[in-house]
Amino acid sequence: IKRLLQESEARFRALVTLSSDWFWEQDAEFRFIEVDNHLLVNSRLAYATILGTRRWDQPGLNLSEAQWDQHRAVLQQHQEFRDFEVQRSNNDGSSYWISISGTPIFNAMGQFCGYRGIGKDISKRKQVEEELRIAAIAFESQEGVLVTNEQFEILRSNRAFSRMTGYSAKEVLGQTLDILKSGRHEEAFFDTIRHQLHTIGDWKGEVWNRCKNGDVCLYYMTTTGVIHVDGRLRHYVTTLVDITQKEAAAKEIEHLAFYDALTQLPNRRLLMDRMQQAFAACLRNGRQGALLCLDLDHSKNLNDALGHDMGDVLLQQVAQRLKCCVREDDTVARFGGDEFLVLLEDLGTHAGDAAEQTQQMGEKILSALNQPYQLGSHTAHSTPSIGAVLFNNQTHNLDELVKYADLAMYAAKAEGRNTIRFFDPMMQAAVSARIALENDLRRALAEQQFQLYYQVQMKNGNTAIGAEALIRWHHPERGMVSPLQFIGLAEETGLILPMGLWVLQTACEQLRRWQQNPRTADLQLAVNVSARQFRQPNFTEQVCAVLQQTGARPDRLKLELTESMALDNVEDTIAKMTALRKLGLGFSLDDFGTGQSSLSYLTRLPLDQLKIDQSFVRNIGIQHTDALIVQTLIGMAHSLGINVIAEGVETEAQQAFLQQHGCTLCQGYLFSRPVPLDEFERLL
Repeated sequence: IKRLLQESEARFRALVTLSSDWFWEQDAEFRFIEVDNHLLVNSRLAYATILGTRRWDQPGLNLSEAQWDQHRAVLQQHQEFRDFEVQRSNNDGSSYWISISGTPIFNAMGQFCGYRGIGKDISKRKQVEEELRIAAIAFESQEGVLVTNEQFEILRSNRAFSRMTGYSAKEVLGQTLDILKSGRHEEAFFDTIRHQLHTIGDWKGEVWNRCKNGDVCLYYMTTTGVIHVDGRLRHYVTTLVDITQKEAAAKEIEHLAFYDALTQLPNRRLLMDRMQQAFAACLRNGRQGALLCLDLDHSKNLNDALGHDMGDVLLQQVAQRLKCCVREDDTVARFGGDEFLVLLEDLGTHAGDAAEQTQQMGEKILSALNQPYQLGSHTAHSTPSIGAVLFNNQTHNLDELVKYADLAMYAAKAEGRNTIRFFDPMMQAAVSARIALENDLRRALAEQQFQLYYQVQMKNGNTAIGAEALIRWHHPERGMVSPLQFIGLAEETGLILPMGLWVLQTACEQLRRWQQNPRTADLQLAVNVSARQFRQPNFTEQVCAVLQQTGARPDRLKLELTESMALDNVEDTIAKMTALRKLGLGFSLDDFGTGQSSLSYLTRLPLDQLKIDQSFVRNIGIQHTDALIVQTLIGMAHSLGINVIAEGVETEAQQAFLQQHGCTLCQGYLFSRPVPLDEFERLL
């Protein structure tokens, strides 16, 4: 029996040795009489310091006296105990947790002999429990927290989330995050979030979410992926912080810092910042800008008559009218008192165009501010004086630019007020000349100052087949005005529409007269059509009406279109050309080869003729490449079944070269300059 007991004891101790638990034994007085080496290694205590001591007498055990009293009571009643937890501190300041379980020992007579038991290190478990406790507290923090699966379906939410959004945990369980969508973000915004979560594993930023009651609030949202032990992403944890009030406060502070309290317009500080940005943009893209400075005329008289309260109302109404005048990207600012500044950006790359746009904006502002003002029960009138200065991609000083605009404004006041003046005298002269020319152009239409000139078109150099009709302007004071000076202006102002209609009607009337003479009945007349004129929805109807009114033969009329205009809206162009060709009209493509030629479009357009640009013709015999281009154009047109005519023919050598390569139709100074009708008919 003794041998069997010893063998059993040996097996028990072997198991204890292999286990992470340790073995201990106490006598009837609860003194340790046996302690396994595991405890000594973990506690770094000497064997002698433990043997013969009671558990509650050992140093480094962190337990209150009440807890020890409770444990001693269990021992004194000789009861079995399990998982009695104690924190032990080492001499070096570190600590760990142990769990002890014990069983009372009785002899054959039933007398109590002590306790035998095991202990284990539970420090890791305690650490996990502490982390879980902290996580639980954190989950129920002031921030809204959501836990979702990979498909962003909500698995859990905290009380802060419910408080923020009004949704209970039960209401959102199983829902996706789409329940919070406010409609203020495009779907691409959420696609970007999902992509970043899938690639990086986290995302943070500001999001507008809709609460249960319909309110839309701004949240700072952080979403982080949770990777499980198998290495796969299984969950997302999202935190939400309501920053709506913070955002509103920030906007209010910004508004007070950068906007005028009376008119709600940008103040001097914000304007100077936007001017700096405008200068930087000019350096990048080479485009022009302008600054307008305007001051209300005689505003002191109005304040004296009606009081400063009504003066403030006037300033508010002026501010509203100015905002209605400018484009969305322009800036209107109150600079102080009754002085306003208007910043115009992106006015093109040419100073002349920028000046014209600035002039137009100034006139628009003048018109708006000249309208009567209703100030309470009083109707008042006020006018502005406006100074303008342009800026470009050259370095500018902000203060100097404001000073230049201010000087131009005072120049406007000196010249009678209620007007606009440029700081640059040369630019002012150019704008004034442009305005005068526009006024004269309107008068020319009303007084029929225009005349058609005719440039003959020849076949084989000896037979006149017709002419190109060209508009000329005989100004009563300026004399003959070049089309280069007024055609572009007519396009910009829209005057090209009545002008083009007059040319078409006059040309058709001449065709009808030629039809009555057998010698001229077969002459063709080519008429240029402007882009703006051709794009009119009723252009086809206009041509039909003119032909019907004049009685001209449609097959004697040829309309010349530029290449860029024909390719601008190909489907519309083809539709209009097809409708007019059914009447017998012909079409010539003017200046061919100078634009972005497209053979695919060329094959689709119902053309009768290509006109080779004079820039190629004049270099025949001078530049070999231009001669090759001319040959290529002729061959291509013939392969498509289209006639070719060359303009700008000035020498017999040019005409011979063209005829040699299959271009038999020509026009140019070799045959005649554009001349009045009577001279053209004598030439015939």
